[in-house]
Amino acid sequence: MSVAAGPPAGLYLRARELRPSPARPLVMGIVNASPESFSDGGEVGDADDQVRLGIAMRDAGADLIDVGGESGVTDRPAVGVEEEIRRVVPVVERLAGAGALVSVDTWKAQVARAALDAGAAMINDVSGLSDPGVADACATTGAGLVLTHTRARPKEKAFPRYGDVAADVVAHLRDRIDAALASGVHREQLVLDPGPDLAKTPADTIATLRALPDVAALERPVLLAASRKDFVGALTGRAPRDRLAGSLAAIGAGLDRGASILRVHDVAATVDYLAVRAALEGDAEVEPGLRLPPGLRRAV
Repeated sequence: MSVAAGPPAGLYLRARELRPSPARPLVMGIVNASPESFSDGGEVGDADDQVRLGIAMRDAGADLIDVGGESGVTDRPAVGVEEEIRRVVPVVERLAGAGALVSVDTWKAQVARAALDAGAAMINDVSGLSDPGVADACATTGAGLVLTHTRARPKEKAFPRYGDVAADVVAHLRDRIDAALASGVHREQLVLDPGPDLAKTPADTIATLRALPDVAALERPVLLAASRKDFVGALTGRAPRDRLAGSLAAIGAGLDRGASILRVHDVAATVDYLAVRAALEGDAEVEPGLRLPPGLRRAV
């Protein structure tokens, strides 16, 4: 299925303008500073390791680095504000100082303010503005703000019975847009996330992503956070670190339906996928003299 994309919606992150589109999406690399992370919690290391990972992702083609100090797993208590700030701020400062465009995954206003003071350009709030102060912080600084669909409180596991999950996603995101605008955030600062796996069964998530054009019709960039998610594992029977192929399949379907920002763990593989896709779709020029370098012809 392919959905024709309209003109890219401008996105302003602290006065920096980006124009993501399905044909030329932005890649957001995930840097977890949370040892409780479902995907790579045992490998987050210290701040030095996290900064090295962020720089490596940037060098591999990531347009944004999303730093998170608290995992969304629901079998652990919420991380305290001071601890989350301790985890996140040094990493943000160093990545921003190295020229990376940094987003911070948090739902807490105090953490958002500290991260923005440290140089972050966007707040990725997966709670759907459970703390209105997050929107206030973005309004004050001009930072980008990701608005996410979820019907669960932070750290709460819930699977509501939706009459029509796709319609609920669109209605909730419209409401969150209105709340952000009322706080002084400009529409051009907003990104929309349909919330795969957030208060959704795998079947709910699949129905949501099939209806992604309805989210794209809200005329803001759509963030697709499908990397290593439970719905991919449910479809493939694979653990988080073995879900790359399924994640790339979800990315391809998401781009066909209007997604324009991709939040991923595997940056290099995603960038390779996008390069081949763009060439085959005619979205990137292919030089007539394109040849495979001899050194890449055979496995070493």
